[in-house]
Amino acid sequence: MKRKKVFLVGPPFPGHLHPLLGIGCRLQAASDITVLTTPGGVASAESDGLAGTPILAHHEKAVWEIAEPGRNVRGNPVGLFRQLRANVSLLAGLKAELDGLFRAHRPDLVIADFTVPVAGISATQQSIPWWTTLPSPCVFETPDGPPAYLGGLMPATTRVQKIQHAALRSATRRFKQLMWLVFRRQFRAIGFEGIYRADGSEAVYSPQHILALGISELEFPRTYPPHFHLIGPVLHTPPDNIPAPHFESDGRSHVLITLGTHLRHAKAEVAAVIRGIASRHPGMCFHFTHGDTSAGGPRTDGNFHEYPHVSYAGHLSRYDLVVHHGGAGVLNYCLLHGKPSVVYPLDFDQFDNAARLGAAGLAVRARSLADMEAGIQRALGDVPMRNRCRAMSETLQRYDAGGFIADLVAKLPAA
Repeated sequence: MKRKKVFLVGPPFPGHLHPLLGIGCRLQAASDITVLTTPGGVASAESDGLAGTPILAHHEKAVWEIAEPGRNVRGNPVGLFRQLRANVSLLAGLKAELDGLFRAHRPDLVIADFTVPVAGISATQQSIPWWTTLPSPCVFETPDGPPAYLGGLMPATTRVQKIQHAALRSATRRFKQLMWLVFRRQFRAIGFEGIYRADGSEAVYSPQHILALGISELEFPRTYPPHFHLIGPVLHTPPDNIPAPHFESDGRSHVLITLGTHLRHAKAEVAAVIRGIASRHPGMCFHFTHGDTSAGGPRTDGNFHEYPHVSYAGHLSRYDLVVHHGGAGVLNYCLLHGKPSVVYPLDFDQFDNAARLGAAGLAVRARSLADMEAGIQRALGDVPMRNRCRAMSETLQRYDAGGFIADLVAKLPAA
């Protein structure tokens, strides 16, 4: 049987790129895989033994600055507008690059992270099938349920709440349509003809398959289209040579504190707060990771340890508790290993993820840094929460996202 040629397209951010790399590793036994991302992301792909082709080679810094603006964006329309404007400035060049690569190498399939919908436009214009990966299912727009990016809304239980949610869903659509009007000239230049298709679906997602990398047991009840698949997470970390963190053998609880690879502007303040908590709780060990291999070597101050990077794949299973921001990657690693959390969301989809973890009884929500100490103590002592986390781990392990995608690729007609 002829091997299929599959292009994986995504930004260099680990929360988006690493699932694609995991998919690539799963598919490469039967398909020829090429990862299209910025040069930094290509290096990660190559460390996994995957072929990589750089895109936006002269704009990697600008790409990172879009996701790391140095302040919290949340649902602020001004902040969202600035991010979109920065994105739009790169679209024409990216579209031209992808057009050339797709014409020259003609893949049988393009799988693109949801943040790179221009890959779908290019694929559609060349009659190439394309699918979307969505690491954060909570952000997908549906005709019912709580809308995303609005502080982590819970499901409506009263008539008033249902009316409020309907109004907020409508406002979300109007905001997206307004952004279309503002940037319609640039959008049309790359072949993007509208936010919504005639059937009401969002044009940034594939009309063929949306691969939502989450589990239905965590998501709030909502109505999804037939091609939206909650297939479980793809948890993958490329190989690295980063030294392991030190774990004490004296029976003390170990707590990992991580804000992922973004949110650099918030990490110093959080580290200072955790350092203070550690000084008052010598019976615990606190590991703070900067999520940045360039952050310098490990530093120790009593029972407070700072590390440039701690691998979730390699070490998260050894912690008793994880304090995190609600990013999709660390969230799913905690679910995989049955670890309770204290969630301190700061931006993006993190508030929505925190709402889901809290509703499932898998985490304590810290609404401010002042809540952190009590939250850590509560979570460490909550035996029913630990049991729920272990049960959710068993549930998650029944999913096989890689196998689901491999089966879809095998069924794809040969070009």
